[in-house]
Amino acid sequence: MPPPPLWRIPRVRYERMVKKGAFDSDDRVELLDGLLVISEPQGSLHAAAVSAARATLARAFGTSFDVRVGSPVALDDTSEPEPDLAVVAGRPWDYRRGHPSKPVLAVEVAETSLAMDRLLKGSLYAGAGDREEVDGRVQAA
Repeated sequence: MPPPPLWRIPRVRYERMVKKGAFDSDDRVELLDGLLVISEPQGSLHAAAVSAARATLARAFGTSFDVRVGSPVALDDTSEPEPDLAVVAGRPWDYRRGHPSKPVLAVEVAETSLAMDRLLKGSLYAGAGDREEVDGRVQAA
């Protein structure tokens, strides 16, 4: 039996759904290539890695850039991922009317979601103009 057809939605429709409260605060979803994808829960190792990376990136990029944690990025008409970290030009209030669309750097920390991050998100970021994908494997004892 063939898989059922999928219904892809555009990013503007997804944003309307978010604004109208279609999702509860504990619904962890993001729009990837027009599909609603459930995000994995974050463990303590993941949270520690994101926090450490955020501090390092903030120092490295300085005050002309904002290091966003888990905030949406409007990559294209069908994708609004929420990378663990995104470095964007400017200050936080520059994006009060819309999510940034061209992060300078997007970081996905994968404790349990490595396969999905590689399969879906890597190609989305690459298609949006990110020039390089780095697959750094760090193991914590």
